[in-house]
Amino acid sequence: MAGRGTPATALLDKQRVAHTLHSYEHDPRHESYGLEAAEALGLVPERVFKTLVAEVDGKLAVGVVPVTAQLDLKGLAAALKGKKAKMAAVADAERATGYVAGGISPLGQKKRLPVVLDESAGNFDTIFCSAGRRGLEVEITPADLTRLTGAVVAPISAS
Repeated sequence: MAGRGTPATALLDKQRVAHTLHSYEHDPRHESYGLEAAEALGLVPERVFKTLVAEVDGKLAVGVVPVTAQLDLKGLAAALKGKKAKMAAVADAERATGYVAGGISPLGQKKRLPVVLDESAGNFDTIFCSAGRRGLEVEITPADLTRLTGAVVAPISAS
């Protein structure tokens, strides 16, 4: 894979945060980017997290949840002390983050959005999330991800 650098990897390198990059050949026909990553890398899916952009009271925010779960919009709103949340339009998410859908990372976003990390991340020593491109995942500790993004940790996943 040519040119592995992304804003997410640049941030990790600049902050000297221990991490491991994992790449795989992205299949555009796969129905779920996150489940594809888990399968391609031979991981339990609960350890792979997806980055979803939503609107909380009209302002963009990010929820990071296991690929096996849905984002609990009420939980996201509550974690950010908001009243109402809905999924953001893909174009708005891409514009604000600087990433394309399926490759949105919680790290190194163009506009720093509030981030909420699902509490289940604490069940693992390291978790995987997008490194800013389809087919590229970063393995990082939940504590480092929380610190670098300023994330709130809360129960925001639903089955």
